Amino acid sequence: MRNILKKMETLRDQIRLLTLKELHHLGFGHYGGSLSIVEALAVLYGGVMKIDSKNPKWEERDYFILSKGHGGPSLYATLALKGFFPEAVLYTLNQNGTKLPSHPDRNLTPGVDMTTGSLGQGISAAVGVALSHKLSDRQNNTYCIVGDGELNEGQAWEAFQFAAHHRLHHLFVLVDDNKKQLDGPTKEIIDPLDFIAKFTAFGFYTLSVDGSSISEIYEAIEKGKAQGEKPVAIILDTVKGQGVTYLEKKADNHHIRPTKEDEEAILEAIYELEKTCGKAVIE
Repeated sequence: MRNILKKMETLRDQIRLLTLKELHHLGFGHYGGSLSIVEALAVLYGGVMKIDSKNPKWEERDYFILSKGHGGPSLYATLALKGFFPEAVLYTLNQNGTKLPSHPDRNLTPGVDMTTGSLGQGISAAVGVALSHKLSDRQNNTYCIVGDGELNEGQAWEAFQFAAHHRLHHLFVLVDDNKKQLDGPTKEIIDPLDFIAKFTAFGFYTLSVDGSSISEIYEAIEKGKAQGEKPVAIILDTVKGQGVTYLEKKADNHHIRPTKEDEEAILEAIYELEKTCGKAVIE
């Protein structure tokens, strides 16, 4: 297990580095919500999910759906690191003719299983995917990351109720509880109250973990697989801008057009991560 966790930690650092580099190259973007899901992506793509970058449409693969589509930059960094497309493609992010639009598009990007961006709709699609696997008696797992602000949408809770009713135990919902959304703190926009109590009441097997801990996220997913009866909700206690202290402390870190001060801090974070990642190799 130690080797698995080490591999995931290495992938975490490289995802964070490439996410910063592609956004810095673009000159603006969704830094906060991209960085807060890096650990979750590192766990999923670092050993949990069955995937094949040489055959992205492999029928036995596990599916991943990023319902909070504005976190696309970190997903793209992950897919590049796993070999779905060359790293150089990352630097076309959100530009004319790109295969990497602002929000993920399954018709453009290898490795993207569902087009997302309109908040609340990605989780509904994920539930549909999980149901299709159950009806076909297939063992594919479906993983979906949703944002805490996104859960203002009633559509999401309809999807959760449907998933629990149909006992879609191969569905894993990871809630990026970074406590901020576009307009400010989630508690001030619409207080989400207790996610653990809510998901439990909706019929989910529910766990809460430190969203910056590779080991806690991995162990929670393994526990979810072992129970095998209910859909799984894992509440990730995260920080917007996670892993970059300057951005964590920045109040308006949802979407950033960097000032000179911001840019200096981002470049410093890139420099430090390059030193760390230069000693590691992704297999």
